[in-house]
Amino acid sequence: QVLLVESGGGLVQAGGSLRLSCVASGFTFSRFAMGWFRQAPGKEREFVAAISRTGVNIVCADSVKGRFTISRDNAKNTVALQMNSLKREDTAVYYCAADWSPGESASRDINEYVYWGQGTQVTVSS
Repeated sequence: QVLLVESGGGLVQAGGSLRLSCVASGFTFSRFAMGWFRQAPGKEREFVAAISRTGVNIVCADSVKGRFTISRDNAKNTVALQMNSLKREDTAVYYCAADWSPGESASRDINEYVYWGQGTQVTVSS
């Protein structure tokens, strides 16, 4: 059974930090690129960041560049999202997802992702 379980969400003041973590099981983690997406109320799910199988390629949305960092640990089957300098507009449910694409791709395309977690709520207050 494939599972992606996110944790680390919560309520934080603007300017603060949170670290999200996602633990994967039920598939060969090191063969999948991993991504983080988010969905705010009334909005479509959007790309946040992605990391390739070995971590050699990383892409981030312009809205989070310089503030968020994605990383992975293939020995522990985990992917993390370090979020600094949080803004109210970062409030959303954050999802991790797995992308079975060949090579060292790190895709922004939501349609490339085949496995999804249930999400963790991040709320940034002013």
